[in-house]
Amino acid sequence: MVNFNKTFTHDLQFGELSEKKVAEILQSDKIEVKTERDIWASTGNIAIEYECNGKPSGLTTTQATFWIHVFYNQGTFCGFEAFEVASLKKVINKMIKDEVAVKKSGGDNNKSKLILVPISRLFEYFAKVVG
Repeated sequence: MVNFNKTFTHDLQFGELSEKKVAEILQSDKIEVKTERDIWASTGNIAIEYECNGKPSGLTTTQATFWIHVFYNQGTFCGFEAFEVASLKKVINKMIKDEVAVKKSGGDNNKSKLILVPISRLFEYFAKVVG
């Protein structure tokens, strides 16, 4: 049950904290931005690269503090999700261990190794692992 505060003071303070976090992410010089085009809409997965041409890459090697996944479908911007990299790594590892996320080859000539992550389960795992 939700307890409502007629003065909105608590909600305002929490909202302002969220605004500051979004500003911190967007103003950071340590952002990794990845774009999903079209396929996510039919598979329900995001693809996170961890190796390319036999060498660690993507999530494995990023020096970023924040990871932003941008979604387009048929050329239309649909939105984005932002994560702290350290938390995303923990969540992805748990999803792989639980066989919820799977490793596959993909990209140009299947030279990339990817982790396919079900979008519908991602925040469930954030709540379990980071929450």
